[in-house]
Amino acid sequence: MIMAGGQGTRFWPWSTKEKPKQFLPLTKQDETMLEQTYKRFSGQMPVENIYIITTAQYKNLIKDQLGISDEQILIEPAQRDTGPCMAFCARTFLKKQDDEVFAAVPADHYIPDANELLKALKAAEKIACRSNTIVTLGIKPDRPETGYGYIQCGKKEDSVFRAKAFIEKPSYALAKTLYQMDHVFWNSGIFIWKPSTIAYYMEKFQPELWEPFTKDDEHVQKVYKSLPKISVDYAILEKADNIYTISVDLQWNDVGKWSSLEHFYSSSEEENILIGQVTTSDVKNCLVKVDQKHALLIGIQDLIVASTKDGLLICHKSKEHEIKRLLKERDDGT
Repeated sequence: MIMAGGQGTRFWPWSTKEKPKQFLPLTKQDETMLEQTYKRFSGQMPVENIYIITTAQYKNLIKDQLGISDEQILIEPAQRDTGPCMAFCARTFLKKQDDEVFAAVPADHYIPDANELLKALKAAEKIACRSNTIVTLGIKPDRPETGYGYIQCGKKEDSVFRAKAFIEKPSYALAKTLYQMDHVFWNSGIFIWKPSTIAYYMEKFQPELWEPFTKDDEHVQKVYKSLPKISVDYAILEKADNIYTISVDLQWNDVGKWSSLEHFYSSSEEENILIGQVTTSDVKNCLVKVDQKHALLIGIQDLIVASTKDGLLICHKSKEHEIKRLLKERDDGT
């Protein structure tokens, strides 16, 4: 199940509500993030076993990019974060009396080694077959990173770890400590479980959220927009006690913000990354993305500059985390 309903606001103005980052060629010029994710699995399994969950406004984008059937696209009634999204998935499968293990996978992650990923998912499937068992994939950190969540694990049991705690995006000091600890991994955001497992934990920990999903389709459609925006991490994972983590040593990147692109584009001697027609003079450590028009940059450093038909962003790299908040305030009229 590829989750492709997010809006990618941290990549504004390249990513917009009309065409969010999963539909953009962020890391490859000729392939969108969604196309890369789909290709990662379509070469390893029957394509009819690959589903996309999104909202109605992105259905045509998905069909244009992937050419898949309507039956493979689940239409979420509204964007309500990954908690309701996974509840919606579980209900959809259980209604069809399908309780097979599935992997929930973000559409916007960079994972070039499909074989290693599939090997880990197959190992996870065996564990997730057990009653009310959740399996996560943990990435071995190669640096202290404040932009990712972490999973702290206990000792290894057979080939997997028992997850002990989920740690949200830490301060740099905490990230350094976590990086030096044993059995601590980046949270990949990939979860492997049965639909009935999701239903069990939703009913146990989020009964008010789950209650509408026990009713008919019309009721679900009617109340979905009023469901709380809550991540599946908060809704289930931080509360459940039967969670295992498989450590995966592969190249992985949660392409979540402008600075993520520094891992994919070659920089100049002045450490600039320039996408589009850009001419510079005395410019250092800048990330620049321009569409259509030519840009001249003179005498600046440490900035993100992005100009598209949808807007202009000029942001100091140290303030990148403010983009999402400011866009929300603009949209809310505050």
